[in-house]
Amino acid sequence: MAYALCAILAVTVLALGLYIWSMRRAARQLVRELSEKLSEDTNTLISLSTADREMRRLAAALNRELRILRRERLRCRQGDRELKDAVTNVSHDLRTPLTAICGYLELLEREDMGPDARRYLGYISERTEAMKSLTEELFRYSVVLSGAGELAPEPVDLTSALEESAAGFYAALTARGISPEIRTPAVRVIRTLDRAALSRVLSNLFSNALKYSDGDLVVTLTEKGEMTFSNTAVGLDPVQVGRLFDRFFSVEAARDATGLGLSIARALTERMGGVITAEYDAPRLTVRLCFPAPPEG
Repeated sequence: MAYALCAILAVTVLALGLYIWSMRRAARQLVRELSEKLSEDTNTLISLSTADREMRRLAAALNRELRILRRERLRCRQGDRELKDAVTNVSHDLRTPLTAICGYLELLEREDMGPDARRYLGYISERTEAMKSLTEELFRYSVVLSGAGELAPEPVDLTSALEESAAGFYAALTARGISPEIRTPAVRVIRTLDRAALSRVLSNLFSNALKYSDGDLVVTLTEKGEMTFSNTAVGLDPVQVGRLFDRFFSVEAARDATGLGLSIARALTERMGGVITAEYDAPRLTVRLCFPAPPEG
C-alpha cells in the first residue's frame, strides 16, 4: 500500500512538474511572440503551441488588443501623413502671395508719405517678413519629416563644423550681449554625417540660444562626439524645457519663434543616428547633441 501511494505521489509530482514546465514554456513563447508583433510592422497574430485553455485564452485576449493597437497606429500614421501634406500645401500656397506682398511693400516704400503712414508700413513689413519666415520654416519642416531628399553621409570634422556655425552666429550673439565660449578637444572628432543636415542642426541650436540665453553661452564638444549648448535662462522651467522639441511649441518670451527649429533639429539628428535632449537645472538650460562613434570591427 505504501509503495502504491509513493508511486501515485511520484506520478502526481511528475505530472505537476511537466505541467509547470509546459506553462513556463508557453509563457516564454507568449512573451517572445508579443515582443515580435510589437516591434515588427506585420499583421500576423500571436500563436501558441500549447493546448492549455487558459494560455490560449490569454493569447486570444492579447491578439484582440493587438488588432486595436494596429488600427490606432494606422489611424495615427494616416493623420500624421495628412498633417504633413497639409503643412506642405499651405506653406507652398502662401509663398506666392507673400512674395507679391513683399514686392508691393517695396514699391510703397518709394512713395511719399507721412511719418504715421511710414511707421504703419514698417509694422506691416515686419509682420510680413515674420510670416514669410514662418512659411519657409513650415516648408522645411514638412520636407524633413517626409524624408524627402536622401542624406549624403560623409566624414565630417565636428570641431570644424561647430566652429563654422559659431562664426556664422557670432555677430548676432554679440549684438544681444552674448559672448559665446567654444570648447573643443585637441583631437579631431570625425563622424559620418550629412554635412548640410548637421549645419542645419547646429544653426537651430545657436538660434535657440539666441532666443533663450540671458547673456552667456558655453558650447562644449567632447572626444566622444557629444556637444552641449549651455546658457542661463531664468525665464524657463522644467515643464517648458520638456516640450522644447514639440512641434509648434514656443515659450512666450520668444515671440518670434516658430516652434519648429528644435523639432527640425531632432528629426535631422535622429535621421543621422544621433540623439538630442534638453534639461533644465535652474537657472541653466542645457541641450545635448550626441553622435556616438560607430562600433569597431
